[in-house]
Amino acid sequence: MNLPNKLSCFRMALVPLIVLVWIFPYAQLNIAMPEFTFGIVSLSLKNILVLVLFCVASFTDYLDGQIARKNHLVTSFGKFIDPIADKLLVNTMLIMFVCYGMVPIVPVIVMIWRDTIVDGMRMSTASKGVVVAAGMLGKIKTVSQMITIILVLLNNLPFELWRFPMAEFMLWFSMLVSVASGFSYFMQMKKYIMETM
Repeated sequence: MNLPNKLSCFRMALVPLIVLVWIFPYAQLNIAMPEFTFGIVSLSLKNILVLVLFCVASFTDYLDGQIARKNHLVTSFGKFIDPIADKLLVNTMLIMFVCYGMVPIVPVIVMIWRDTIVDGMRMSTASKGVVVAAGMLGKIKTVSQMITIILVLLNNLPFELWRFPMAEFMLWFSMLVSVASGFSYFMQMKKYIMETM
């Protein structure tokens, strides 16, 4: 396994650690999580720890792509595992936010629907020996989702200081880009999907 693929697998391995840090029963074990105040916004140490882990995981997404392209290490496995690692990371975070009432459910459901449909299309084309790499819209979707997650973990700082709901705006923007990129994938793969209808 080459280095970019190892980085993708490392990103996947960070997901359960992030979940553990987020859902750990600190209060029940009498562990007080410090709160930090920035103007009108308070931020828990738990948020900061998850933010650090999430940023490390997100950086590996950038890093594995750069290394793969620069050193000609792009593989079919890498094209397959990289978007799966991204979706596991991003969708896990969004689902946790919904569970804790931090974001509305509708855009998250739409993005998960899109991912499920695209994954189904990928499996269909992969069975024919065709691996479709992430397109530009797919990359924009992933970046916008990561920015959204960072803003939610920061309780919308610094935009909350000006009462501008940037985190929510980015969430809905991510949903729109997600739908658009899903349609783009369908257009790329429809000849393989439709040929057996």
